[in-house]
Amino acid sequence: MAVSSSTVSASVPPFLCCNTTKIPSFKVPRHTPLRLCNAKRTQIWVKRSCFNSTITAKVAQQSDLQYRKLGDSDIQISEITLGTMTFGEQNTEKEGHEMLSYAFEHGINALDTAEHYPIPMKKETSGRTDLYIASWLKSQPRDKVILATKVCGYSERSAHLRDNAKVLRVDAVTIRESVEKSLKRLNTDYIDLLQIHWPDRYVPLFGEYFYDSSKWRPSIPLWNNLRLYKKSSMKGSCLKMSQILRFVRYIGVSNETSYGVMEFVHAGRVEGLSKIVSIQNSYSLLVRRFEVDLVEVCHPKNCNIGLLSYSPLAGGALSGKYLDINSEAAKKGRFNLFPGYMERYNKSIAKEATVQYIEMAKKHGLSPVQLALGFVRDRPFMTSSIIGATSVKQLKEDIDAFLTTQRPLPPEVMEDIEAIFKRYKDPANL
Repeated sequence: MAVSSSTVSASVPPFLCCNTTKIPSFKVPRHTPLRLCNAKRTQIWVKRSCFNSTITAKVAQQSDLQYRKLGDSDIQISEITLGTMTFGEQNTEKEGHEMLSYAFEHGINALDTAEHYPIPMKKETSGRTDLYIASWLKSQPRDKVILATKVCGYSERSAHLRDNAKVLRVDAVTIRESVEKSLKRLNTDYIDLLQIHWPDRYVPLFGEYFYDSSKWRPSIPLWNNLRLYKKSSMKGSCLKMSQILRFVRYIGVSNETSYGVMEFVHAGRVEGLSKIVSIQNSYSLLVRRFEVDLVEVCHPKNCNIGLLSYSPLAGGALSGKYLDINSEAAKKGRFNLFPGYMERYNKSIAKEATVQYIEMAKKHGLSPVQLALGFVRDRPFMTSSIIGATSVKQLKEDIDAFLTTQRPLPPEVMEDIEAIFKRYKDPANL
């Protein structure tokens, strides 16, 4: 998503992050006929909306969970977001509904899905998670649920998600199709947060650490797409892309780098478009790369991008259940059910680091889950942690860890965490 120097306005400093313009959100009544041909009113990448009414996911009563503002949005999100990628593979529809209900009854007000869920990605199951969520949403007040979903990035293996594609790309056509299908599957009139699951350009992902310049590939230029959308809108054309993105409240990114975040923010600023409000990246005791440079970029005084951390338990590794591969918990876990899945946690020195953290947790009278989730909960840059589960029992343990573990963790616990971290920095790299 490189920006050519020739396209940057001389009056706008490169990478100008601080866009303080308040971006209103909107409410779309259910079953209201859509008026889709007013190009001046439609939004590209949620270009500043002219709708005035506000949707706010209401904070549940009698909850000890904390709620935080998501970037520059008006969303107050719970410090736990429910992950749903097991719905439709490891979990039945009934089990998914039970976990959704338990989560929202206990103060969680946000859920995260994706167009290709459940995991692992398969043609025959893709989209099933959304259908399970939709059947649960029928009985819920829509304005009490923050619904986040994701559109896939570049992929040569997932073309089945599109009607006519050999390779998945992040462009106007694919975004339009993804949003259309997501709205239909979820049976909703709007999406609260639309995220690009991973970039269209090459970036090191899922256990890769260093940027391999030999893997650079041509990518869809974000800048050119934004300009194209704006030009078309100014002509008065009835763009289907515009029509669809009217029903996305906010946009975010996932598995992004500092370069990518800055490009999004800068392009939005220069073109007068809404900037991204969130980034969904991995963060845990075993994966702390966010602290290297993204923490500065996303700081509220800089670009103000809210972190939604995924895998705070490192795919369950930090619970300790995979240390004994013959245990019942390990046999039922996704690492064993899906060979090759999240190998970064079992084919690296992450296991050694996990043992150290578990022993340290015992020393301080904490369970492994309490230590791992207490740590991510207390990080000053954390907005919400995405917690996945395969049972209500497991979900209860996770929520209880947030509520019952001393807040913040005692200084002596943090000192021991940092001591282990100095010996095992980024141990999950392959």
